[in-house]
Amino acid sequence: MRFHALATDYDGTIAHDGAVDVETLAALDRAKKSGRKLIMVTGRELPDLMNVFPHLDLFNLAVVENGAVLYNPQTKETRVLTDPPPPAFVETLRKYGVLPLSVGHVIVATWEPHEKTVLTAIRDLGLELQVIFNKGAVMVLPSGVNKATGLVAALTELGLSPHNAVGVGDAENDHAFLKVCECSAAVANALPAVKDTADIVMKGARGAGVAELIDRLLGNDLSDLKTLARHRVPVGETDDKTELAIDPAGAGVMVCGTSGSGKSTLTTAILERLSDAGYQALVVDPEGDYINADFASHVGNPTQAPRAEDVTDALHDPKRSIIVNLLGVPVAERPKFFTQLLPRILEEKARTGRPHWLLIDETHHLLPPGPESSAPAMLLPDRGLMFVTVHPGSVDRSALANIGTLLVVGGHPTQTVADLCKAANVKAPACPQVEDDKLPTGDAMMWRKGEKAAVIVHTKPPRTERKRHSRKYAEGNLGPERSFYFRGPKDKLNLRAANLHQFLQLADGVDDETWEFHRTSGDYSKWVRAQIKDNQLADELAELEVNRDASPKDSRAAIRAAIEARYTLPSEAPSGKSA
Repeated sequence: MRFHALATDYDGTIAHDGAVDVETLAALDRAKKSGRKLIMVTGRELPDLMNVFPHLDLFNLAVVENGAVLYNPQTKETRVLTDPPPPAFVETLRKYGVLPLSVGHVIVATWEPHEKTVLTAIRDLGLELQVIFNKGAVMVLPSGVNKATGLVAALTELGLSPHNAVGVGDAENDHAFLKVCECSAAVANALPAVKDTADIVMKGARGAGVAELIDRLLGNDLSDLKTLARHRVPVGETDDKTELAIDPAGAGVMVCGTSGSGKSTLTTAILERLSDAGYQALVVDPEGDYINADFASHVGNPTQAPRAEDVTDALHDPKRSIIVNLLGVPVAERPKFFTQLLPRILEEKARTGRPHWLLIDETHHLLPPGPESSAPAMLLPDRGLMFVTVHPGSVDRSALANIGTLLVVGGHPTQTVADLCKAANVKAPACPQVEDDKLPTGDAMMWRKGEKAAVIVHTKPPRTERKRHSRKYAEGNLGPERSFYFRGPKDKLNLRAANLHQFLQLADGVDDETWEFHRTSGDYSKWVRAQIKDNQLADELAELEVNRDASPKDSRAAIRAAIEARYTLPSEAPSGKSA
C-alpha cells in the first residue's frame, strides 16, 4: 500500500454548511477500516469544530486553528504547536472595534473587510505575524504556521511521511497542506486556483467528491496516478538540455558499471535528491561504498554486524534514510543475512509505506541467479527499488521483473543494455554509439523498458564530494578474492591481508625476502589499483617499487607513510601510528 493517510479539510470539503452527510461519514469509515489514518486539517477552533461535528473520534488526529494546534480525539489531548500572538495584539484589535473577533489557543480570526485594520495593528506593534485568507475569513497566525506545518506534525506523531498521504481541500488556505502531500485532490466546488494546482480534481462536490476519492483509493491505491510529475527526481540532461528523471513511485532502477566506473557516485547523487525531497531510502551496503553519506543514519560498521531490530528502529524516523553497512558480516554470510533482513524491512514498508526506496548494492552478490535468491526476489517491491551491480546478467532473473530503468556507466554500455534485455527476456533498444566503447566520467546511458532507444545523459554530480572509503579499505573485510596474499617466492607463505590495516601489520612481520619479492614484482601497486581502486596511491607505490636502491626497512616505512597519508587506520595500528 502506497497511501497510508487521508488528510482532509472540513468546511467546503467534507462538510456543506457546516454539516457532514451520512454518505460521507460512511466513506470515511471505509477508509479507516482499510487501515489508513484519517487526519482532519481545518482552520476552525477546536470547541467550534466539536460543536458542529460530533463524529470527530472517527479521525486519528485533528489539526485545528489552521495548523497551530494538534488534537487527539482518542486521548482528548490538545497540543499547542507554537506561541500565540501577544495579548497587546488582541487588545489593539478590540480597541479598533474589530468584530466579530475570535481568539483560540493561537489563532486570532475575524472577517473581511477587517484585513486592513489587522495589517495596521501588526505593523504598528512591529509583530512577525501572517494573515491568511479563506473565503472571506481573515486568520492571523505566527509567521510560518499553516496547515502544512500542522499536517507534518500530525504525520510525524503517527510515524508516517507526507509522501504516503493524500490530501483533499477546496480553498486558499488548503494550498500549503495539499502541496506537502504526495497526492493532492480538489473537490469539484474548489476554487479555480486550488483545482489548477491539484494532482486530481474530483467530479463530485464536497462530501461526494471526498467519497469518490476514497473509493478510488480503496479500489487501486490510486495506482493509475503512479506518475506525479512534480515529484520526479532528476538524473541529468541530454545534449539538447532535456532533463531526464526517475519517478519516485515508478518501476525500479538498475545502475550497472564495472568496478571504479562511478556507480556509487551516480547512486549517491540520486539518493541525495531523494533525501532532499523527503523520501526515505534504505541502502543495503555490503562493501561500505556509502559509509560517508551524511544524509542518512548508519547501522552496522566494519567491526560490528547490523542487528535487524536496529534497522527497523532506524526506519521509524520518516525524515532519515538508513545505510545498512554489512562490512561486519563475513562475506560468505552476507546473502543469507540479507535474506533474513528483507522480510523485516518489507514488514515495516507494509505498515508505513517506508522505506520509499530500497537500494541493494552489489546485487549480483546478494541476489545471484539460483534457487536461494528466488524466494527473496519474489518479495521485492514493484516500485521504489534500485539495484547496483557490475553486470545485469549476474542477478537472479525473477528480481529483474521490477526493473523499469537502466543506467549504465563506464565501459561497454551497449553490451550491458543487451545483457539486461537478454536476462529479462525483453527486446533490446537501439543504443547511441560511444567513442572507444566507454562513456566519459559523469555520463550514463539511460534506457527505460519499452522505449525504442537508449540515450546518453550527462548526470548531475552528488552535492557532497565523494571521499575515499577510508574505513572500508582500512578496517573492513574485502573478502578472499580481493585480499592481498603474502606468498613470497615459490609460494612458501599464504598470509592474507583483508584490508590495509592487516596489510601493514603483515608487512612489518614478513621476512625481507618475501617483502622484496612482492615489491620488486609490483604486487603492492597492482593490488591497490585493482582492489582498493585508488589510482593515486597505486602510482605512489609503483614509484617506490621500482626504487632498487631502497632497503627493505626503508621501503616498508615509505609504503606505510603513503598509505597512512590517505587512509585513517585504527588507533591500535602497529608502531603506535595513526593518520
